[in-house]
Amino acid sequence: VENSMKMVLSQRQREELNQAIADYLGSNGYSESLEAFRKEADLSGETEKKFGGLLEKKWTSVIRLQKKVMELEAKLSEAEKEVIEGAPSKAKRSPGEWIPRPPEKFSLTGHRASITRVIFHPIFSLMVSASEDAVIKIWDFETGEYERSLKGHTNSVQDIAFDAQGKLLASCSADLSIKLWDFQQSYECVKTMHGHDHNVSSVAFVPAGDYVLSASRDKTIKMWEVATGYCVKTYTGHREWVRMVRVHMDGSIFASCSIDHSVRVWSTNSKDCKVELRDHDHTVECIAWAPEASSSAINEAAGADNKKGHHQGPFLASGSRDKTIRVWDVSVGLCLFVLSGHDNWVRELAFHPGGKYLISASDDKTIRVWDLRNKRCMKTLYAHQHFCTSVDFHKTHPYVISGSVDTTVKVWECR
Repeated sequence: VENSMKMVLSQRQREELNQAIADYLGSNGYSESLEAFRKEADLSGETEKKFGGLLEKKWTSVIRLQKKVMELEAKLSEAEKEVIEGAPSKAKRSPGEWIPRPPEKFSLTGHRASITRVIFHPIFSLMVSASEDAVIKIWDFETGEYERSLKGHTNSVQDIAFDAQGKLLASCSADLSIKLWDFQQSYECVKTMHGHDHNVSSVAFVPAGDYVLSASRDKTIKMWEVATGYCVKTYTGHREWVRMVRVHMDGSIFASCSIDHSVRVWSTNSKDCKVELRDHDHTVECIAWAPEASSSAINEAAGADNKKGHHQGPFLASGSRDKTIRVWDVSVGLCLFVLSGHDNWVRELAFHPGGKYLISASDDKTIRVWDLRNKRCMKTLYAHQHFCTSVDFHKTHPYVISGSVDTTVKVWECR
């Protein structure tokens, strides 16, 4: 030991270390060891004050530095991997390639129960969260600041949706009601619609903004006229609780999914169910329409060459309690491929506006980024302390938001 120490420490450093050891032994009551050590190390007199507690301080700072070194090594290896694999840096990566990266930019607290849904405002730098605490909260996603709360529901708020201009917000609740809120000036509830016999689990605007669709545990989907608040259509066919309803961008069709393991696609104008998609082995929790930009990636993933077997779409993704995500061509009622990797229920899906990726939120507490073309998970974010219930991708800004049973809303920057 003596030889190796000589190599590492100078004479002065060794004397200081001996003093620090003597202080440690003395202050911790090891008097016999201290006596023996003083004798062997040839220490005389009292230990100087400056060596008080020095050994412990050094020890804890070494541990802290070790942790820092490990973190930096992990970051370095990720950077090296990006260089080796030729993944471009943010400056070179086009916005179509940007994906959410840890850590989160903001973790927002304020809700007193599970978050059920998070959505971006289509125009302003605002996002909205709905919760089982019966409150809707508005936040600025660029600054992380809380703006205001919308109160009126008397039970869990299950879903929220904006019209295309972001002038109206629709919400639905386990209190059996659907509410419309003025999002321009007053932030007041301007209409409340009743008609469902059970928990209203989902709500969506038709793109023109004149109608709202709602899905319920009463197994029906209803269409409501925004101007009057009247129910103008009821769609029946699901055999169990309808979990979600989402309208296609062109407004002519919409999709719904249910505890009955099925996804249905309906004509908005008639009450007809155009197609029923039945490949999931469990409750289908969520659905998302693929943007036009996803068509080539989906076709490539489905193994279609451009001459024959090219799928026209529209394409729909569905996530289930069977832990899988399925991508469908609804025009022919065909499941094109399956994305597997989550270890628990898949709770929400959002397509990357660039079309190459799909992101998913799951009860396994992660958010996953799926490379559609290669049908593989390319990034896993360990996002929350509890189930991830919701995720949204901003259409024009490089942000993703997520919500969880842990009551937090998180903002993730994409790069």
